[in-house]
Amino acid sequence: MTYVIAEPCIDVKDQSCVEVCPVDCIHADDDDRMLYISPDECIDCGACEPACPVTAIFSEDDVPDEWQAFTEINAEWFEDKDSARGKVAELAP
Repeated sequence: MTYVIAEPCIDVKDQSCVEVCPVDCIHADDDDRMLYISPDECIDCGACEPACPVTAIFSEDDVPDEWQAFTEINAEWFEDKDSARGKVAELAP
């Protein structure tokens, strides 16, 4: 299991979660509209969840139904950034 960043992070990109992550698994490039958690690097410690000021981070099993697509988008960003960015743009134009 891993943690997932969902829609509330879009166009916010607060770095509080990055600062508390003990394994540096939260990433984004300058042109990204949100942050992404690597499912391969995340150790499921949960330190990021309470640090998020916009409540955008959820354990994979607790992602709200309306934001389920972000589970796949987070993982996809590490394989195909352009595709993940396109999906974010579709969900939040």
